Amino acid sequence: MATTPDAAFEVLMNGLTSWDLPKEPIPSELLLTGEAAFPVMVNDKGQVLIAASFYGQGRLVVVSHESYLLHAGLVPFLLNVVSWLCPCPGAPIAVHSSLASLVDILGNSGINALVQPEPREALGVYCIDAYNDTLTEKLVQFLKNGGGLLIGGQALNWAVHHGHDKVLSIFPGNQVTSLAGVYFTDVCGNRDLFKVSKEIPNLRLYVHRVKNDLKVQYDECEDELKYDQQQLLKGMSEMDIETGPVPSQLLVHGQRAFPLGVDNSFHCFLAAARYGRGRVVLGGHESLILNRTMLPFVLNALSWLRGNQTGTIGLASEMKALKTMLPNSSFQWSETELLTNDLSVFCCCSFAHVDSEKIEEFVAEGGGLLIAAEAWVWGRRNPDSNCMTQYPNNIILKRFGLGIISQVVQRGCFPVPNPEVINYHIRSALAQFESEIHSQGSSLQESWLSKLSQDCFYMFQMTHQRISIYDSVKKHALKMIQSKGFPSVTEQHPVTKGSAQAFLLSLAYELFKSGVDRSQLLPPPALLPPTESPMTIKISTDNDNSWVSTGLYLPEGQVAQVTLPSEATHSKLKVLIGCHTDNISQAKTYIRPPVMTYVYHLTSSQTSISWLYGGLLYILVPDKYNQDNVSVTISGAVSAPYFKLGKTTQEEWKNLVEQSKAPWGELATDNIILTVPTVNLKVLQDPYPLLQLWDKMVKAVAKLAARPFPFQRAERVVLDKQISFGFLHSGYPIMGLISIVEGIISEFKIRSHGIWGVIHELGHNRQKPGWTFPPHTTEALCNLWTIYVHETVLNIPREQAHPSLNPELRKQRIKDHLNKGAPLSNWIVWTALETYLQLQEGFGWEPFIQLFADYQTLSDLPQNNEDKMNLWVKKFSEVVHKNLAPFFEAWGWPVKYAVAKSLASLPEWQENPMKMYTAEGTGGRE
Repeated sequence: MATTPDAAFEVLMNGLTSWDLPKEPIPSELLLTGEAAFPVMVNDKGQVLIAASFYGQGRLVVVSHESYLLHAGLVPFLLNVVSWLCPCPGAPIAVHSSLASLVDILGNSGINALVQPEPREALGVYCIDAYNDTLTEKLVQFLKNGGGLLIGGQALNWAVHHGHDKVLSIFPGNQVTSLAGVYFTDVCGNRDLFKVSKEIPNLRLYVHRVKNDLKVQYDECEDELKYDQQQLLKGMSEMDIETGPVPSQLLVHGQRAFPLGVDNSFHCFLAAARYGRGRVVLGGHESLILNRTMLPFVLNALSWLRGNQTGTIGLASEMKALKTMLPNSSFQWSETELLTNDLSVFCCCSFAHVDSEKIEEFVAEGGGLLIAAEAWVWGRRNPDSNCMTQYPNNIILKRFGLGIISQVVQRGCFPVPNPEVINYHIRSALAQFESEIHSQGSSLQESWLSKLSQDCFYMFQMTHQRISIYDSVKKHALKMIQSKGFPSVTEQHPVTKGSAQAFLLSLAYELFKSGVDRSQLLPPPALLPPTESPMTIKISTDNDNSWVSTGLYLPEGQVAQVTLPSEATHSKLKVLIGCHTDNISQAKTYIRPPVMTYVYHLTSSQTSISWLYGGLLYILVPDKYNQDNVSVTISGAVSAPYFKLGKTTQEEWKNLVEQSKAPWGELATDNIILTVPTVNLKVLQDPYPLLQLWDKMVKAVAKLAARPFPFQRAERVVLDKQISFGFLHSGYPIMGLISIVEGIISEFKIRSHGIWGVIHELGHNRQKPGWTFPPHTTEALCNLWTIYVHETVLNIPREQAHPSLNPELRKQRIKDHLNKGAPLSNWIVWTALETYLQLQEGFGWEPFIQLFADYQTLSDLPQNNEDKMNLWVKKFSEVVHKNLAPFFEAWGWPVKYAVAKSLASLPEWQENPMKMYTAEGTGGRE
């Protein structure tokens, strides 16, 4: 039994080499929205004219004109159809009187069929046109119970008499086929060219028609959805989500799904959809439904969801508050966790207690579903999970063309969408971009492209399942990359944020993440010869929570193999390709791709790895790693220059630098690792003295911070063409621009001129919240480490280490601060640093080291600046045995009376350097 779309397609197309269609009948295009639906015949315009699907225990084939079922040229296909639809050999084949001549066509081919007014209980195949509105429920039950349905028709003439906006919802054939995600539309199907596909054909991104003989394309669902949007938003002008819980963003991806509430970046937080004969309303948080300010919307939603049904409204336990919100309404309520036959609408926050197939059937057959939930908490708890297919609510919501994603919307008060303009939709936006890149470039606004990039990420999460409605989006995206070519982005060819090229870069990244092979995105690369033998790296508990350098580089497009013991596949080890971890997507211009790294999870004994841009290879070891001496073996990568202090010899280094084709290399100690372009490493004949100096500097950093040395995890400094902000920033790794390379790998320059920037960032990495008072000390305290290193290791006095520490400038800053009245708002950067420098010059470095050590043992540290500052005043005074309250008060610190009183018994700090300034009458406090 062919029970998958791929297997079914193979049966349906068995032996067919061409399509022989009658020329006269004008077919109507079919719209596919269901996960079970797939196209069978597609014309050269991408229009679906024959489709198949599954519903319940049964199957159906939908043909876009009933005349096709009576055409002799299609007999080979019809025989395949009947064979696939038939639930078991010998089951009866019946034909409705509207297609009576089909009995003879099938009989001439050896298939016995009879005319029958309706499908019988004895399940077999039933053939009917799409215009009968009296057998709807019997056809649905026939399908559900396992029958095979062959139905043909077109909705063009029907739409002329009944209305174009009613085709999808009211056209008789759609009352049956829509349950399986297939719709007859009133869009004329092109009859010029048909090819027999060897695999399931691709779908158009959305079904559209041309109105009024103008070359303007309209979404086939647009008229219907405009009316629905009007009904749901009646009486509302805005939606206020300024306060209360912040909603999750929603993904609106189905062609019959549409937004109801969006923020200024087109992120949706309230949406609705039609599905089969039913309807769905989805909110990104339960507060959007259970908030009394949303009462007008809730009334609209319940009325729309109920439609013409008369059943009760079921309330799951988390939605019981609706009953008290609407006590005098005309609705009849039923508190239940189950979907029962007497319900017209079901309201819930999760599907935990209801079978997903039951929910889909309930909506498809006319029920209304009101659900509100958020996914951002789930996303934080499951950062490596697939939100669209693993977040429980999305398993069913995605079938309705909706999803809840793990990002939040903006807070604010937003106008409701204009019903005359259906807002941003991923399918129409992507189709518009596809059309425009083939002409004069994209004219989509930047905010749409940014939103489209994010939505493609979530959309592609669903494509691995080989479902046509999702897979087709991925195929269209891939064709865009292939037709335009992979964008080049360098200093010579920069890419502007929001441009078509920037979007194509993002699209290629999302496609790669979704499983598209690099060879489909980029031309074949010039491969580099890998190492002669595989390299094995030992991972131990000493590597806890760190990057382990492999000394290997994976060129772009090259494939390597990573092997590890089966018992280590649950250890959460990962491989990182590339070290340039800054995502620069928010930059105005890119001179390198926005995302340069890629991570593979080592969950099997052997993993093939590759990456669009290549990069140095690292093993990522998780926090609390507890397996010792695990061997990770890598083959297929190339050697990179890698010097480890105490292990690599000068001769080995010379050979590595001369022979390596890798563009990046590393200089490492147990405490710091410098990642530098190979071209700069070639001039470094002996890294030993340089790394010895680096070890001394980071040892001093550790000493001032009162941290153990050697470090548990080596600090990293990575140079890059472009970083997320500044020319250096802290973090793991510390990122810096390539322009500083000589200043970090030249021992002579470091000793003679100092190295302020990198030590400044190392200081940032040592800062702790307990003794940091943002924003005042954020860029001040870290400079204690730069001064300490320069003076204790490099013998460079502070006034020479940085021009801002010139004695005269320091004095002037103090005077300026006091002349302003010593406002705390002015106490930042160099002014704030001066406070600590005066303490250091008065008491030395030891009090700082002791205090930093003490703070690491304290619990229940205060969270606000005022209390934290008072704790520092108290602790520092106690360490130096002096009353420092007057000193800090002179600087404008908010010293509390209780703290000042507790320190009054300590000796006065006679050498208080602020006395000279206050005595001069320069505005100091009394």
